[in-house]
Amino acid sequence: MKRRQFIKNTAGAALSSSLFPYILPSGIINSSMASPLADHVVFVLFAGGVRQQESVLMRYLAGSQNENVEGNILYNMLNGAPPETKIAYGQDDTENDLVGHIPIDALLQTPLESQGTLFPEVRYAKGGTGHFGGLLTGVSGNYSSVDVGGLQKRPAAPTIFEYLRKHAGFKATDTWYVGLGTSGSRPLLNHSLHPDYGRRYAGNFIAPTVTFGSPGQNHFMNFKNYHETDEWNKALEIRNFLNQSFSKEGFEIPHLYNTDSEDNSIKSFVKSIFAKNGNIFLPPVNDNQDLKVIGYTLELLHWFKPKVTVVDLSNVDVCHGNFTGYLKNMHRADHGIGFLWREIQKIPGMAGNTAMIVMPEHGRDLEPNSIQDDNDWYAYDHSGGNSRRIFTLMVGAGIDAGLRVGGEGNPVGDAADVVPTIADIFGIKQTVYDKGLIDPNARSLFDRL
Repeated sequence: MKRRQFIKNTAGAALSSSLFPYILPSGIINSSMASPLADHVVFVLFAGGVRQQESVLMRYLAGSQNENVEGNILYNMLNGAPPETKIAYGQDDTENDLVGHIPIDALLQTPLESQGTLFPEVRYAKGGTGHFGGLLTGVSGNYSSVDVGGLQKRPAAPTIFEYLRKHAGFKATDTWYVGLGTSGSRPLLNHSLHPDYGRRYAGNFIAPTVTFGSPGQNHFMNFKNYHETDEWNKALEIRNFLNQSFSKEGFEIPHLYNTDSEDNSIKSFVKSIFAKNGNIFLPPVNDNQDLKVIGYTLELLHWFKPKVTVVDLSNVDVCHGNFTGYLKNMHRADHGIGFLWREIQKIPGMAGNTAMIVMPEHGRDLEPNSIQDDNDWYAYDHSGGNSRRIFTLMVGAGIDAGLRVGGEGNPVGDAADVVPTIADIFGIKQTVYDKGLIDPNARSLFDRL
């Protein structure tokens, strides 16, 4: 149901429903929660730094490589025709010895832009446009929520996981951060150091390409063959194995207050994935790590049906030195996001009542650096004003279809908006606002319509 119609239909009951006390699983009585717009949210951080020019502006090579070729290479997400020439972002045409010449077929008959609401000109308003800062702003709604020291520091302000677990009563396994790996402090983004929140309200973190990839396979190849008593010891080995990335810096992944039942479910999930020997829900094209992360995310969604899942892609970060690779990985991220949305509609309990939000963590520069790739195309970093230009796309339950808000000369939205937007979807927006811990300019995107 569209949000405007939802509001209209429920206006008569708003007073009584808003005052009805909600008894949370934790036993807390909360009378300030509004009715949720969706039962599940998937937030995809289209990470690695995405230029507006190659994404929502659909310039392709025009204005970046002195090639007058435009077109849309994100056609599962956005409306628009693909480029007609200089095709270098697809799969290889081995018969004709052409690299990247075959675009990946669209998976969605109707692009997400037409199914949902697009904010094509959003601003990353404050601070440096670094990857960690962008990811952190996305999950905390606060630009300055990291202690002095940057990397290897947890956020100072609460994350969306903590807000939802404390104020909406979500369980630990209702909230997940799925990271591409364990680098760049990603596992530290599942909870903050804030004294009123912290790890008691953390989301679960998983880096599936580490846990289930070559490192995990080599370390736990025979995991599934252990008896019940020994299996728990092997699960502890997995925890210690993942902790290795942080112990050398003095950080470890602590107990996240999963219940015994949740711990057993996580153990069974890990065991089930190893038993599949790589036969998971992979997109039709799955030749980079982002696409594998999408596949493991779907396994996690099928198993836990989380309330909120943050998915962190990163392969487009090759733009620092390889513009062709950047285009390829953007095209593949679009393929993965289309596949993710299509498959969510097949998951019992999530189909029809899930909202998805897609946002790059930051943009990239207007002018190139001096590095050229094999096509003699220049690379781009992310330090200037153009790096503050991003987009946000919402689709699914409670979200208007076919709505475009703002434009190139009229930016609407902020990178810090996703936290209050997710809070809005789950009925705790006002509580989050009242805590005063998100950026003062952050607003629910529903309030920007």
